[in-house]
Amino acid sequence: MNVHAKTAAPQSGSAEPLVLRRDDGGVATLTLNRPAQRNALSIDLMTALQAALDAVGADRSVKAVVLAAGGPGFCAGHDLKELRANPERPFYEKTFATCARLMLTLTRLPQPVIARVHGIATAAGCQLVATCDLAVAVEAARFATPGVNIGLFCSTPMVALARNVGRKQAMEMLLTGDMIDAATAKQVGLVNRVVPADRLDAEVDALARKITSKSPYILKIGKEAFYRQIEQPVAEAYDYAARVMTENMLARDAEEGIDAFIEKREPKWCGA
Repeated sequence: MNVHAKTAAPQSGSAEPLVLRRDDGGVATLTLNRPAQRNALSIDLMTALQAALDAVGADRSVKAVVLAAGGPGFCAGHDLKELRANPERPFYEKTFATCARLMLTLTRLPQPVIARVHGIATAAGCQLVATCDLAVAVEAARFATPGVNIGLFCSTPMVALARNVGRKQAMEMLLTGDMIDAATAKQVGLVNRVVPADRLDAEVDALARKITSKSPYILKIGKEAFYRQIEQPVAEAYDYAARVMTENMLARDAEEGIDAFIEKREPKWCGA
């Protein structure tokens, strides 16, 4: 087993890295590291995570990504203290543009991303969970978009939330700010699996390993196609998907996979 750790750049004036990276057998785990602040998304943390995702996206040895967090909470959303300390339009615009770029990067990353949710995920933290391709949560996890309670509607978290759960459920979360438990989050489609706390790492690892057993090239094609077609009208989506399938059939890994299926053997992926 090949395991090595890397770190993103530390916050200015601090020796403690804001994002930790650990690689193990094709799986890169990125861990948010502002535990005392419940991993609130400061400009520095978002910048560090952006850099880590950019590095992972360009790393051909990485086939799956796990987004985790340190401390008792997964992510408490934007750093409200930082926002109130900088009450100017340019800073607000920078904060939300940085966040939007980060969320789009998660969606456009060639590797599937699994959220490992061990605690509360609120506001932009809930947005992070919704934006990841998959999510595994512990039974005690809670989710909310509570901005309405403090006079700040969760408009940017709404983008990811509304694309993952039903409209009425999304509106209820946005309009009331109420917490939902992990079982409800699974029921409405915000997370894939809910497990006891002592099973979280094993469940996330099993899911990641299953993904890494597939062709990384085919996963890249499929992830990109999924997010492109879902925003299109049905007829356009079928036209686009048909073109993707044609290109996919011409890939060497498709030839290998089909031949292996016919010959009743395990495929040997080349990544092209």
